[in-house]
Amino acid sequence: MRARLSWVCHGMTEANRKNRFPVDEPLEAKATQQAGLLAAQLGTVDRAWTSPALRAGQTAVAMGLDAATEPSFRECDYGRWQGRSITELHEADAEALSRWMLDLDAAPHGGEPLSAVLARVGDWMKSHTGDGGHTVVVTHATVIRAAILHVLQAPPVAFWTIDVEPLGIVEMTSDGRRWQLRFPNAVR
Repeated sequence: MRARLSWVCHGMTEANRKNRFPVDEPLEAKATQQAGLLAAQLGTVDRAWTSPALRAGQTAVAMGLDAATEPSFRECDYGRWQGRSITELHEADAEALSRWMLDLDAAPHGGEPLSAVLARVGDWMKSHTGDGGHTVVVTHATVIRAAILHVLQAPPVAFWTIDVEPLGIVEMTSDGRRWQLRFPNAVR
């Protein structure tokens, strides 16, 4: 059974714009409008899931999706770094920030290590390889990066080489045995 999985990164927030670790904040007004336009690109949707975060849920609603909340798609828990900018952290504790970026098992912020995000996303993908039809997941760049690493079986250090923009879409397909990246033709 052929499956299509569309990962959609939530729309722009103030934290995105200011390069800060996110808090549970709403979308910017323009992002809500943009998300509404994005829905047409997805075509028929058989099921939709969203992260529990406000910004992901608002993106799903703006896209007209009746999405169920899935805890596996939650954003990384950045602990005491939530709301702080990368620049601020680099100035205040460059060593901790560097350790976090070089060691995906590290959690100097007191939250969740990135390796835990990779594991939970990989587990979800393994358990849904046989789903048929078209599934849309509205979530975070961190989660989408983890999904890409899972599909490519890439080393965790490759996490930092993937850039997923707000309202970006990453497509995957499954033949029931494995997931693969899909690069759809823009001309149809």
